[in-house]
Amino acid sequence: MATVEVAREAGACYGVERALEMTEDALKDGASRVRTLGPLIHNPRVVASLAERGAAVVEDPRDAAGCTLVLRTHGVTPAEEAEARELCSSVVDATCPFVKKVHRAAEQLSAEGYRVVIVGEAGHPEVTATLAHAPGAVVVGTAEEALALPHARKTGVVVQTTQSAARLAEVVSALLSRTEELRVVNTICEATSGHQGACAELAARADVMVVIGGRNSANTTRLAEIAAAACPRTHHIEGADELDSSWFAGAGLVGVTAGASTPASQIRAVVAAIKSMMGE
Repeated sequence: MATVEVAREAGACYGVERALEMTEDALKDGASRVRTLGPLIHNPRVVASLAERGAAVVEDPRDAAGCTLVLRTHGVTPAEEAEARELCSSVVDATCPFVKKVHRAAEQLSAEGYRVVIVGEAGHPEVTATLAHAPGAVVVGTAEEALALPHARKTGVVVQTTQSAARLAEVVSALLSRTEELRVVNTICEATSGHQGACAELAARADVMVVIGGRNSANTTRLAEIAAAACPRTHHIEGADELDSSWFAGAGLVGVTAGASTPASQIRAVVAAIKSMMGE
């Protein structure tokens, strides 16, 4: 009989749960209309549900003038926050505390004269916000990009919270030849590391892996990559309606994991659907 096993660490992290609770509280308050500056989290289904209930997404604080504005978990630039506090009736800062840690580290390194290198994905909202906290910082996504940097006397490194330890190690190794002094602040989120380790362990045993979470989610995409490396029959979905019963033919163990922006309710729905397809 085939079994379905959920990774020992999977689903919504503290920062996401905190942000959702803060947004729920703002919606319940009803003192003013609620908006979020950018998608609150990288889960399109959750974001759509919040919008249906009144917390629509805006991309500029000016579009939320007079409203309660919730700052997304990935953080915003200091200029965006200042404008929001000037124009909006109230501001709810739902930035993940672990992202705040990246901002503080980047600011301190910059103040101490280090060239700041952010290991992460250029264009990701978390990285964009971090860049604004350390003017002149550069984003590096690979060891090759690190090797292409000009030489600097002092280099300080911070990391996008959803990056892998392996990627950080590769970039740091490459940077050793591009600087005289290298200081690394490991700002990878503990939940990210835990999710990735649990995913790798389960994928090594599973016949099929199902990874649940937004396709625009960096941490979910990384989980899918980790799972696929150990289990070729890996499928990245956003919800139970995307499942295909043919995926589970001949499977003895189906592993399930989920990104940090995936609520427990979505995981339960997927597990129930898989069990139904497998005749449990």
